[in-house]
Amino acid sequence: MQAQNAPSEFSLKKIMPILLAVATGMFLIILDSTIMNVAVPKLVDTFHSDLGTIQWVITAYTLALSAVIPLAGWFSERFSAKRMFLVSIVLFVIASMLCALSQTPEQMIIFRILQALGGGMVAPIGIAMVFKASPPDKRGSVMGILGIPMLLAPILGPILSGWLIEFINWHWIFLINFPVGILAFAMAWRFLPASKPSKGMKLDVPGAILAPIAFASLVFTVHQAGEKGWMDEWTLGSLALGIVALLLFIWNELKQKHPLLELRVFRSKAFTHGIILAWMNQIALFGSILLFILYLQQVKGLSPLEAGLYVIPQAILSTIGINVGGKLFDRYGVRPVALIGILSLTGALFALTHITASTSAFYIMCSFAFVGLGQGLTMMQINTHVLKSAPIELVHRVTPITTSAQQIMSSFGVTITAAYLTHQLRNLPENHTAEQLGQSFGHTFWITLSFAVIALVLSLFLKKSQSSSKKLS
Repeated sequence: MQAQNAPSEFSLKKIMPILLAVATGMFLIILDSTIMNVAVPKLVDTFHSDLGTIQWVITAYTLALSAVIPLAGWFSERFSAKRMFLVSIVLFVIASMLCALSQTPEQMIIFRILQALGGGMVAPIGIAMVFKASPPDKRGSVMGILGIPMLLAPILGPILSGWLIEFINWHWIFLINFPVGILAFAMAWRFLPASKPSKGMKLDVPGAILAPIAFASLVFTVHQAGEKGWMDEWTLGSLALGIVALLLFIWNELKQKHPLLELRVFRSKAFTHGIILAWMNQIALFGSILLFILYLQQVKGLSPLEAGLYVIPQAILSTIGINVGGKLFDRYGVRPVALIGILSLTGALFALTHITASTSAFYIMCSFAFVGLGQGLTMMQINTHVLKSAPIELVHRVTPITTSAQQIMSSFGVTITAAYLTHQLRNLPENHTAEQLGQSFGHTFWITLSFAVIALVLSLFLKKSQSSSKKLS
């Protein structure tokens, strides 16, 4: 109330400790999600296994993450947000140590699932805590700072992973979580505000069963489609299970007095418009990030560490974009920020449709950099717009929706991009040239560009969001 009545007295220093505590925890989780991609070939050799088996180290983590995220809202209200944030960090760090000690692929897969069960709740709980602690007129700037780890971790992950594997050993991609996790736990213990748990909060049992089945099945579908194709029996089976479970879940949630996820928020046109825009943007971004690394390694022949260094300009402009974008969001609303950001993304992806094996390093880095600028201007600002479109008392129940959807959409973006690239590569002649290989990547960027164009059109119709205190019925 004080923040609302006297917004001029607000100082970022007041909530900076909360912001840094949550950002450190989120950075820990997101970094680990991306650091594994570069390590797959090394793990195949280490465990004398095959790619399909080791790929489950990533797939199982993603599935468990998708299953636990919908439960974050109920856990944070039933046991308090601070307590669940701390428990999640502890579970994640313990599981990381177990991953480092793994002797077989099966052990690592099990321990990665434990990692996800802890890590999955950190982002939705942390985002909700920061959002509620921020005054309405400063949420763009505050949430923009919180978005920095969401942008930097996927970029720094491959660099760090490549360096650790090349100069130390693979165990350190997990051991590094220990010091970072201790820091995140200490900051959360010291600075996160305590809240009273709602002991009378009943668990929506049907929703708690159906949500993990629905979200995990849909994520498995897009992963399986990337490997086996959309007509594979496992793909079709998991798709059918996911759709049926999702429909039953929606039906159950709409008739519950205290649902697991507050789906009635979709009755808000601003919320629905904003989240669809966020989905299109995420598909374009995450599909593009996959292509960056593959292009640099497979076409340019760079090592994982060298490929990571190429995207440093992207990280720099992402950081600039998210800070500037937050301030613009507070002053002018979401529409101009989203327009500029998605225009930057669209223009950069159009430039990348023309890359070949002989494309200069300057051209590549500039294109990547403007993707980063678009990423920084849009990702957290659109997410903040979506949260502001929901009633403030339901934020804890809304952040799991946005986080679960992001997990599915990012997986979908990676899958369809990888599938189209695979199709392009299969059509190459047996003795293809490097130039033809590069052109295949350029053609694949048209897929991500198409989603960016859809996002651009949707951004034209954005309206300034207003937080609502009205209860949904």
